[in-house]
Amino acid sequence: MYHQAMSSRPSHRRLSLSTHHGSNTTYVNGHGPRASNEASLQCVQNLFGYATPVFKGKEEQRTKVQVDVAIKGFIPRELIASEVNWFYSQLGIDDTYFQNESTSVISDHILALFGAKVLAYTKHDLNKLVIDLEKIDENGATFIHTSMPGVTATDGPGATCESRIDSLYLDESTPSNCYRLETYRSTGSISITAPQQLRCYFITKCHFPSPPPPSSRTDGRTDIRTVSDTAFLERASPYILDVYQNIMWQVESRYGPVMEVFEFEGNRERRLVIGYKMGGTSRFFSALSHLYHFYQLYSARKYVEQFSNGITIIFLYLNQMPDSKAAPIESSILQVMKEASLLYCLPDNPFFLDSVHSGHAVQEATYAYCGWVFAQHFCNRLGPSYLHLKNILDESNPAHAEVLNDIKRRFREETFTRESIALVIHAHPELIRLLYVNFAMTLYPASDETSQLRPTLSYQRLQTTQPLSDSELYDKIRRTVQNKQDLQVLESFLIFNKHVLKTNFYQPTKVALSFRLAPAFLPEVEYPQPLFGMFFIIGNEFRGFHIRFRDVARGGIRIVMSRNEENYSINKRMLFDENYGLASTQSLKNKDIPEGGAKGTILPSLGAPPRRCFEKYIDAIIDLLIPAPSSGVKERVVDLYGKPELLFMGPDEGTADMMDWAALHARDRGAETWWKSFTTGKSAKLLGGVPHDTYGMTSLSIRQYVLGIYKQLGLREKDITKVQTGGPDGDLGSNEILLSSDKTIAVIDGSGVLADPAGINRQELIRLAKLRVPVSHFDKTKLGKDGYLVRVEEQDVKLPSGEIILDGTDFRNAAHFRFKADLFVPCGGRPEAVNISNVAALTDTEGKPHYKFIVEGANLFFTQQARMHLEKRRVVVFKDSSANKGGVTSSSLEVLAGLALSTQEYTDLMIFKDGKPSDFYKNYVKDIQAKICENAAAEFHCIWQEHSRLQGAKHRTQISDELSSTLNDLQAKLEHSDLFDDIPSRRGAMRRAIPKTLVDQVGLDTILERLPETYQRALFSSWVASHFIYKYGVNSSTIDFFYFARDLSRD
Repeated sequence: MYHQAMSSRPSHRRLSLSTHHGSNTTYVNGHGPRASNEASLQCVQNLFGYATPVFKGKEEQRTKVQVDVAIKGFIPRELIASEVNWFYSQLGIDDTYFQNESTSVISDHILALFGAKVLAYTKHDLNKLVIDLEKIDENGATFIHTSMPGVTATDGPGATCESRIDSLYLDESTPSNCYRLETYRSTGSISITAPQQLRCYFITKCHFPSPPPPSSRTDGRTDIRTVSDTAFLERASPYILDVYQNIMWQVESRYGPVMEVFEFEGNRERRLVIGYKMGGTSRFFSALSHLYHFYQLYSARKYVEQFSNGITIIFLYLNQMPDSKAAPIESSILQVMKEASLLYCLPDNPFFLDSVHSGHAVQEATYAYCGWVFAQHFCNRLGPSYLHLKNILDESNPAHAEVLNDIKRRFREETFTRESIALVIHAHPELIRLLYVNFAMTLYPASDETSQLRPTLSYQRLQTTQPLSDSELYDKIRRTVQNKQDLQVLESFLIFNKHVLKTNFYQPTKVALSFRLAPAFLPEVEYPQPLFGMFFIIGNEFRGFHIRFRDVARGGIRIVMSRNEENYSINKRMLFDENYGLASTQSLKNKDIPEGGAKGTILPSLGAPPRRCFEKYIDAIIDLLIPAPSSGVKERVVDLYGKPELLFMGPDEGTADMMDWAALHARDRGAETWWKSFTTGKSAKLLGGVPHDTYGMTSLSIRQYVLGIYKQLGLREKDITKVQTGGPDGDLGSNEILLSSDKTIAVIDGSGVLADPAGINRQELIRLAKLRVPVSHFDKTKLGKDGYLVRVEEQDVKLPSGEIILDGTDFRNAAHFRFKADLFVPCGGRPEAVNISNVAALTDTEGKPHYKFIVEGANLFFTQQARMHLEKRRVVVFKDSSANKGGVTSSSLEVLAGLALSTQEYTDLMIFKDGKPSDFYKNYVKDIQAKICENAAAEFHCIWQEHSRLQGAKHRTQISDELSSTLNDLQAKLEHSDLFDDIPSRRGAMRRAIPKTLVDQVGLDTILERLPETYQRALFSSWVASHFIYKYGVNSSTIDFFYFARDLSRD
């Protein structure tokens, strides 16, 4: 038979908090779509439930158990029959238990229950009656313990049982290793005098038939019967299969969770169904219990089902506690459903786990958590003392700069720790509640879909709590909190509230929390260059930022991995500062393209899968980029920014293989016009990306600087000796080898050091570069008599000179200080490999530099102080933001193609057919390469000319930075100038800025119709600014600009 709430066949209602990807429709009860702006309610017959097994051998087993209990001798003989009868007939344990357990185990459990009663009697407290039974084997587990309905246990077995089940059986589920769960509450109490019931958990390893049974579907969609565990199929009614089938389809079509509630007429019980992808969350099952207990609900039955296509479905039977003083279940179930989405994002929130003391509901507790993370990053930890010291010291002096950095780092570590901030939050629950109301009164979408059915509990709470104005709230905080540091922490919550422009906090289908912040709160003393926009993302297993310096901006997404707990703690403190520094550097590099500087960072928790963190980060940001209603964002978002936003992202450390997923996910989420340009670094064959390494994009700009030096100084390349870091296995290293014809005397890479003072065999280097293998694969027979190869794993290596190398890794790490050559081109290596503390090693005992020319291909290989030190010694240095900008130019033109081409044109022209590129693609790549060479040569000439004009009074490094600042400032002014409104000038600049291949294919008018105005302004201003400055120099006059602007409209 099937487990049902009623013996008759009444109807039930279904409430849904999910939408189907690809259309604005909601699937109701599996019978087709309805418009998503209607209430998702429909009455259907109650055929809903699981088959309850009837154990036919139960009476025979009872007799054997009674005999076994008697043999074991603990219970007095006159009580044995009544104790066994109570256990079998009055306690209300499901037949699943009796069917699964042996006679000996059941008799042991009866003895344990009797012993617990005796112990409780001796303590004269029936509440001390505790049962804790468990059996764990390779096929699953059984847990049985005493449980009070509707109460989260804080001690005893109930306090940890479900969290243990999460960690042992649910959190790490994969299709090849997963467990299904059934749990029931006994219908009777454990004795006549004790009110406790037994909660039984049955966990069994899933068995999926191999091969799976044939599908009955002809539409290509998943047939649930082909991916189900055999035990589940035996227990599930036809109707529950239909319900789960529709949940499964919705989970397959989106990234976040799907939640539905079923209401039964004539019965107040509610049934909550939640579906999500395996691995999408952790500790979620136990957190859900804490959630519904908060609203004084209890569960009669709970199921967790796993499917071989990687989907998990949780099914809860929820009832209101008798004599409950909480809101009726008709209201609280909607709140449980909404707050379950917050728990999915943050199931292990310490401020909700403490709700017994704080009284925080999930929304208040989640707000507290977000404010906690915000305060860790943005409590002003430097203060006036640091500012005073900064004004006294000279930051251009390397020693002074080092002192300031050390002091800043120490302030970061010591002033506000995450633990001290958490203590403040725990100490002031009422202030946190008022701060949450202040947040919600602005950002809560009051006219959401569920509130059309009835006001949600969170909305009701907002109406009953007297909101305070900002000044009133600040005064209350100031009067309540005496400690200045505590006051500063709580002030940061108010700052957070006032700078959130939009958030997915109240969306039901999110996987992480995202906030679009106005960055005006950042103190100028710490962040002198103002940001345009900031996204702040918080997930269960990560935190992250995305910041940009202009509206139209682009930069890579970096995953910051931590080696250990100490390193993770440092990374948490420094994450935003690192992000700001990377974006600022990107701004310098993006000087002559439409996109300003931007960067994203993701910090995974220790052990968290980086790809999962990246996917949640991207999905949470997309929540705030696409308009509602749309796929995956069902409810309206309060948008205080009020304008559409576009972000352009690229690969960085740890994300090179994730750009395809991000672009396709944006398309699936409904970003039809911009998914093609959302990420660069996409696969060329599959998504029409333009890979930098394949076409040598970054190396082309580096080469222009090298060739420029040769030309200006009248040098022949074949006479030049060169050292490079970054070997033939890398992008820059391999292309530097393939493009050059110098005499390379040393190559240093991750595998070791290859050196030959007579010049390394060029043909052998080319062979390695084409194979993309490191120097450890070099054929040593092709070395000269003084040449050598030292691998990192080697020890006690004797060089031709007789020198003994004790450790290959140590030798590799310092090898760039060892050699002397005309030219040094770093194409790989760690940031700040050469800094103020070790740069002296690049000069000999007489003060003569080891290298005459340095072209910095690798990002941040030298610190600014180290560059200045070398330039003072007459080394010609071209820094990274000038030399290696070819990659950003290529990515910028990849973005342009994505915006200018329709989806069909992009598919036809940019995506490979049969593994081969179209003629359009090949010509467009040539246009990109030509543009890179043009820009790099123009900037080189500008820097060289300015240095000559000043007769060396200003270093090239400074000129490069000033050139970037001048270009960025001029571009910002031009973006909003009247010159853009002059149509002939605008068209003239656009015609020159957009590659000819693209204009010939689509037409200039069509391109301009498709490009967003913000992007057009950025493209126009970047081209005009860069070409004007490169032509007339950084000291050009207004008259020069007049003549330049006059010529824009000419052919």
